[in-house]
Amino acid sequence: MSTLARQQQILLDALLSWPAENAMKNIAACAIDTGSRGIKAYQTNGHMLAQRALQAAYPVVAQMVGDESFADLARALWHAQPPLRGDVACWGEGLAVFMQSSAQLQEEPCLGDVARAEWALHQCATAADRVADLPSLALLTTHDPEQLRLLLAPGCAVVRSAWPVASILTAHLEGSPSFDEVGAQLRASRAQDALVWRAGLRPRVRLVVDGETDVLLPLLRGESLAQALDAAPALDFGQWLPMAVQSGLVLSVSAMEETP
Repeated sequence: MSTLARQQQILLDALLSWPAENAMKNIAACAIDTGSRGIKAYQTNGHMLAQRALQAAYPVVAQMVGDESFADLARALWHAQPPLRGDVACWGEGLAVFMQSSAQLQEEPCLGDVARAEWALHQCATAADRVADLPSLALLTTHDPEQLRLLLAPGCAVVRSAWPVASILTAHLEGSPSFDEVGAQLRASRAQDALVWRAGLRPRVRLVVDGETDVLLPLLRGESLAQALDAAPALDFGQWLPMAVQSGLVLSVSAMEETP
């Protein structure tokens, strides 16, 4: 490794080192400028960047823990799990596990699932586009379900939770249900599954309907419509499909031998 490359690596290590005293020791050992103000400025900028990036991906978690605690959380994650890609918007996926391992957040056990659902929403926004083909729904009348599969919207994901994660997200993002209702659901430890998908350009989230999780998980794995329906005996497919098509959740039907 060249001298310049070594200095650059030490500078990078210094910016991410925690506690900060270790950064200055590393810099001084390589005879780089020992002025603490320069390193402090770089670290401060890094912390601010981390907080902005994390808040963009997790606005509900930020509201739930408060600005000061969220800033501390962003700094801690920045040092524990530094970004590995140039686009900082891709950083932060590990927040849910990080929070669940934090002794200070054990009194808020729902935060991890909220974070998982928010990351799914964040990923949904940049998922590759898919083209709807509504006339293809006619295949449902001419083919056996074993020969068919449904193409779902970009970024579609189901987040299963022992907590009312869907209600928490929609209360913060859409104003419904009320926070009083969410509080009652939390006290009752109401389990919910949250459905995430993109309708057009808009990431969406809602509470799943009865049997919907069971039908969606096989479809997300690329299984046939027959397999999905067998896994979801509680789902009224005749009522669910029109709603799913209208909301942009189901985009098309294709024969199994075709590439969606």
